[in-house]
Amino acid sequence: MATPLFQFRSNLKGDKVIWAVVFILSIFSVVAVYSSTGMLAYQQKGGNTEFFLLKHTGILILGWALIYLSHLVKYTYYSKLSMLAIYAAVPLLLLTMMFGSSVNDASRWLSIPYVNIDFQTSDFAKLALIMYVARMLSRKQEQIKDFKSAFVPIMLPILIVCALIMPSNLSTALILFMTSLTLMFVGRVNLKYIFSLIAIGLFGVILIVVILYNSPDKGRIGTWKNRVLTFTGIKEDPDLTFQADQAKIAVATGGVIGKFPGNSTQRNVLPQAYNDFIYAIIVEEYGMIGGIFLILLYLILLYRGIRIATKCETTFGALLGLGVSFTLVFQAIIHMAITVGLFPVTGQTLPLISMGGTSLWFTSLAIGIMLSISRETEKNEEIPAPVVDGAAVNNATNNTGNNEK
Repeated sequence: MATPLFQFRSNLKGDKVIWAVVFILSIFSVVAVYSSTGMLAYQQKGGNTEFFLLKHTGILILGWALIYLSHLVKYTYYSKLSMLAIYAAVPLLLLTMMFGSSVNDASRWLSIPYVNIDFQTSDFAKLALIMYVARMLSRKQEQIKDFKSAFVPIMLPILIVCALIMPSNLSTALILFMTSLTLMFVGRVNLKYIFSLIAIGLFGVILIVVILYNSPDKGRIGTWKNRVLTFTGIKEDPDLTFQADQAKIAVATGGVIGKFPGNSTQRNVLPQAYNDFIYAIIVEEYGMIGGIFLILLYLILLYRGIRIATKCETTFGALLGLGVSFTLVFQAIIHMAITVGLFPVTGQTLPLISMGGTSLWFTSLAIGIMLSISRETEKNEEIPAPVVDGAAVNNATNNTGNNEK
C-alpha cells in the first residue's frame, strides 16, 4: 500500500532536478532567514526569534502549494492569461506610483483592501510581461521580421512596463528589459530592431545619469545619485556605504568553510541581512564553499530551463521557459554581485531564499510554470510515435506550424 509521502512524490510531475533544486534552496532559505532575523526579532517581537521562522516557513509552504498547483495547469493556458495579466499590470503599476507604500522614497508596495496584505506590483508585472512577450513572439512568427505588425506590438508593452517600474526599482526594470531583449533575439526578431531598442535603453540610461548629476540630493533621484557616486568613489560617505561595507566584511570573514550556521556576527549590524543581503550571511556562515554551491544551484536551474526550452515542441512554451529561468537567474546574479560590491546597492532579493511574502509567491508561480512546460514535454515524449510503412514518425512533425497548442 502506497504511503501518503510516496503518493505525494508520484504527483510531482515535470523536471525532477528542478524540484530537487527548489527543495535545497528552500532548506537554505529557512536556515538563513532564522539565522539572520535575530536582531529583527529583538527589535520588533521582544526577542521571539521563532516568530519570523514560523512566518517564513508558512510563506514557503504556501509557495510550494503555488508551485504544485501551477505546475498542474497546462502551460498553453498561460498564453491566454498573459493578455489579462498585462492589461492588469499597467494600471496596477500606475496605482502603485500614485498611492503605493513608500520605503526610501520608492513606491513599491500596493495594499490590498480588507485583507491587509502588501505586494510589489513589479513582481506581478515581471511575470505578466514575460508571458505576454512569449505569446506575441510565438503568434507573430510568420511576420516576425516586420516592423509594424510584429516588432511594435511587442516593443511598446516592454517599454511601458519597464518605464513604470524604473522610478521605484531601477534594477528590476533593467533585469526585465534584458530578459525581454533575450527573448526577442531567440524569437528571431530583426537584429536592427533589437539594436534600436538597446539604443533607446542606452539613451534612457544616459538621460538618467545626466538627471542624477544635475539633480539635488532629494527624493528617489537623490537616492540613485548618492548610490552611484559612492559606488564609483566620486563621493565618500560612510553612512551611504555602510550596508555594502558590512556585507563585504561578512563575505571576507566567512573564509573557505565559514563560521557554521547560526554563528554570523554581521547579522547583528547589517541592515536587511534577511532580505537584500542574505547572500552575505550565507557566505559568512557557510564560507566560499557554501557560496559557490548556491551559485551552482542557480546555474543548474538555468541549464534545466534551457533544456526544457530545447525539448518543448511549441514556440510559446520554449520562450516562456527561457524567459522565466533567465529572470530568476539574472536576479540571483545581481543580488550576489551587489553583495560582493560589483554593483551599486539596490533592492534585489535572492529568489526562493530571501525572507518575503508576495515576491516569493510570484517566484513560486514562475517555477510552477517551468515545471508545467516540462510536464507536458515529458508527457509528449511518453506517447509512442505512429508507425508509417514500418518506420516511426517523430511526434514533433505533427506539430509543425503549431506555436501554442
